[in-house]
Amino acid sequence: MIRRIVSSSLLALLPLAAGADPATDFADHCAACHGEDRLGGTGPALIPETLGRVKGLDAVISQGRPSTQMAGFADQLSEDQIAGLVEYVTAPLGFHPEWTPEQMAESRQMNPDYQPAEAPVFSADPLNITLVVETGDHHVSVLDGDTFEVLDRFATPFAVHGGPKFSPDGRYVFIMSRDGWVQKYDIWSLQEVGRIRAALNSRNIAMSHDGKWLAVANYLPASLTILSTDDLSPEKIIPVVARDGSESRVSAVYQAPDRKSFVLALKDAPEIWEIATDPEAGPFHDGFVHSYEKDMEEALGAEEGLFARRRILTDEPLDDFFFTPDYRNLIGTNREGDKGVVVNLDVGREIAELPLPGMPHLGSGITWERDGHRVMATPHLNEGVISVIDMDDWSLVKQIQTDGPGFFLRSHSASPYLWADVFFGPHKDEMLVIDKQSLEIVKVLTPFPGKTFAHTEFTRDGSHVLASLWEDDGAVVIYDAKTLEEVKRLPMRKPSGKYNVWNKISFEDGTSH
Repeated sequence: MIRRIVSSSLLALLPLAAGADPATDFADHCAACHGEDRLGGTGPALIPETLGRVKGLDAVISQGRPSTQMAGFADQLSEDQIAGLVEYVTAPLGFHPEWTPEQMAESRQMNPDYQPAEAPVFSADPLNITLVVETGDHHVSVLDGDTFEVLDRFATPFAVHGGPKFSPDGRYVFIMSRDGWVQKYDIWSLQEVGRIRAALNSRNIAMSHDGKWLAVANYLPASLTILSTDDLSPEKIIPVVARDGSESRVSAVYQAPDRKSFVLALKDAPEIWEIATDPEAGPFHDGFVHSYEKDMEEALGAEEGLFARRRILTDEPLDDFFFTPDYRNLIGTNREGDKGVVVNLDVGREIAELPLPGMPHLGSGITWERDGHRVMATPHLNEGVISVIDMDDWSLVKQIQTDGPGFFLRSHSASPYLWADVFFGPHKDEMLVIDKQSLEIVKVLTPFPGKTFAHTEFTRDGSHVLASLWEDDGAVVIYDAKTLEEVKRLPMRKPSGKYNVWNKISFEDGTSH
């Protein structure tokens, strides 16, 4: 069980601002929403694992957070008290928090008013729906991909993190927040189905090949939570313990549909895990079992091998990864971000090293056909470079020089162009349109000088591109994908990710997964 205490000895170690008593101030002003133990309640958890690199905490405490229940305390707390609270919530807890299956089950909330529709309640193409995550006020807008009309706008848990995942038929979407809440929404009915807190601090989610299971990768507790997609009930909680017995956070989990498995990378240990989502097939068929008999004996799931685990050892822990289209190879990057490695999942070992310095963001990697070869591209987080790699021999085709580090790439099989943002630095207002064959920048779009312009998504047919003015008073800008001319603007509250149903469930060429 979670210990509802905060270590008093910890406070003595903090260089608190003069006159501040953060434990008392937290209890008086914060605990009702964020929990006495800082592990969250109606508000998010306030611990280093969930706050991460969040900046401006003093301003949030002082002025509040717009469009949320977070009020400002400038009229109740002095600058010293606010500084003390910042130090308090960013300090380690002093104990190891747990999130038990019982607590998880108690957190589950199903919408009593939900009524599943027999057919979509709208006339739009249900497979050309695009969801826009608006982080400015924690909502999602549901867009008709043909008319760009907003069909619905619903509230999400605080601080959505990672891309939403759709059921294979495109009807349901699952959305995860940084503090472990998972929400299920019915696109046909335009209604929330329910939500559950799967962990205290989570990284991302993945959908199984058959749509039955949702995997939640967690930092806290160090675990992989598997939920039933039917009713969000917890099916299995897998503690993530490395071969040497140490706990590890999960860097990320993705589905490998061709293998009928989940694949996850351990953040604190040099291991990749593959978890079977089909007891009769996937990575545990006869061709692999003989090599992994010991791990098969340690199967973590039910009878017949469901959720059985396979370990693959690597030289270093991997922070992020990407797959070849056939899901036979995993491309990962190490924690230092100074190289990439290729792990063949069939043989279970590294087979190549890639020249990818500069912190490649492989989670945004995409692939396409060029000159008879399948190539992949990835932006770099530490330098203004997009690397293009030949996936036949893993050689570097080209490094496309940009005006700064980027974060997202997107394309479509119907488009000759790759769209890339310049997310970091003084050129954050640039969106680059790159020819996928010549690998030359053909146009630079800067509709909002000085403001962040990032993350694109195509419509189902690839005829239009949606890009985000990544500001609280922001917008989604829609372009004709052929002429590159602006078609429409939709006001939004800091629109971040945009996710088209068809592109995601069909694994459309040019879409990161």
